[in-house]
Amino acid sequence: MARVRITLPDEPLFTTELQVRVSDINYGGHVGNDSILTLLHEARLIFYRSLGYKNEISFEGSVGQIITDAAIEYKAESFLGDNLKIQIFIDEVSKYGFEMLYKVTNRETEKEIARGKTGILCFDYEKRKVASVPASLLNKIVNKV
Repeated sequence: MARVRITLPDEPLFTTELQVRVSDINYGGHVGNDSILTLLHEARLIFYRSLGYKNEISFEGSVGQIITDAAIEYKAESFLGDNLKIQIFIDEVSKYGFEMLYKVTNRETEKEIARGKTGILCFDYEKRKVASVPASLLNKIVNKV
C-alpha cells in the first residue's frame, strides 16, 4: 500500500501554537487521527484572522472557501497538554484556489507529529458556484510566499 507523502515548501507563511485538549485524545491515549484535521482547521482559521479575515466563508463579499480534499501524514504520537507548533505553507496557487500545507511539531521536543494538506477552492456562497481567488487574498498569500 502506498503511503501518503507530503512535501513542504522551504519557508512557512505562518506559524501558530495550539495545545492538545482532552477532547483531542482517543481511546489509545493519544491525539486521534480525526483530531489532527480539527487542529489544522483551527490553525487555518487563526491564519486567516491574521490576514484580516473573520472566517473562511467571507474573504470578499460572499466569496469564501471550501475544502476539496485533505491528506494527513502521521509521524508520531502527541498527548494531552502537548504544545503544538503548526506551520502553514501555501503551494500550487491557481485562479480558483491553492494548496495549504501544514507541519505539526511538538514545541518542547521539536519532534514532528504530522504533516497535512488541504485543497482550498474559492466558492461564492450566494451564487453556489466556484469563484476566483479574491485579489485581496491572493495578494496576501503571494506576497508572503
